[in-house]
Amino acid sequence: MCGRFPHPREKGGAATGPSPVDRRKTGSKHHLICDGRGTPFHVITTAANVNDITQTLALVDGLPPVAGRPGRPRRRPDALLGDKAYDSKAVRRALRKRRIMPVISRKGAPNIKGLGKLRYVVEQTFALLHQFKRLAVRWERRLELHDAFVSLACSLICWRRLKKAHS
Repeated sequence: MCGRFPHPREKGGAATGPSPVDRRKTGSKHHLICDGRGTPFHVITTAANVNDITQTLALVDGLPPVAGRPGRPRRRPDALLGDKAYDSKAVRRALRKRRIMPVISRKGAPNIKGLGKLRYVVEQTFALLHQFKRLAVRWERRLELHDAFVSLACSLICWRRLKKAHS
């Protein structure tokens, strides 16, 4: 490992920044991509002041291969749903270049009908992820440890869904 580790009394750590809610505290934010049933595929931890739109392509490019039908596993979704925070011509162009149809509400326009019901799936996945208290409030200063706990939480969510489907 290269780089320096934070001192035990030192506040913050990697991927922390000013909180948009409480200006005097630093914090982190999770960016998440999941399927239509709420199974988390990829989570990125960034500073609290990082815009969602900057992580869109990193989330899409970080998707693992998903096996399903016989043949080569899928590497990309058919469509990507997002709210107004993800509205950008550059992001739309980059998604189309990857042959992904962007279904994103435009800023200043009425919401896409029915997008709220689909957005609920993502919010529910965030709620499942943050039920693990160690992720709701970040205690680890080292980003590697925090990301390991995030991966473990995603694995437990997937395992619970699989166990529920087979019972």
